[in-house]
Amino acid sequence: MTDNARARKLADRIQVVVAETLDRRIKDPRLGFVTITDARVTGDLREATVFYTVYGDDEERAASAAALESAKGVLRSEVGRQTGVRFTPTLAFVPDALPDNARTIEDLLDKARAKDAEVRNVSTGKTYAAGADPYRKPDADDEADGETEGGADGTTGGNTNGAAAE
Repeated sequence: MTDNARARKLADRIQVVVAETLDRRIKDPRLGFVTITDARVTGDLREATVFYTVYGDDEERAASAAALESAKGVLRSEVGRQTGVRFTPTLAFVPDALPDNARTIEDLLDKARAKDAEVRNVSTGKTYAAGADPYRKPDADDEADGETEGGADGTTGGNTNGAAAE
């Protein structure tokens, strides 16, 4: 049976070990401003996926991805040495899509703000077609007359006791 808590702890430890090793031991000039954002380990603790972001353009992202792939062996041996697990998980580096998703969401929010401002500008100085309160309210004359729904004697016309009406 898999232990999800153990997998989470190992993933957190792998994230820290990989980040520290990239900072201290890996001296590849292709490696740009890489941030390790997350790590996930499978339930059997055999494979680890490490998510990263790179600050820069597409060329720097590609160079950093190549540098991470070439340093995978050193990083895996360091993970095995510092975690002490029986089987060191294989590492797979995946660029994190979170910054791209955040940028897309920000663009959509900017478009929505612009549309809201446009609607606000168009509606400035306009009035409602039916007045400020379009709902009908009972007149004071109707309430004063004592009119009720149903018959003149105040009954609603419904038979509640199940007997025939006389």
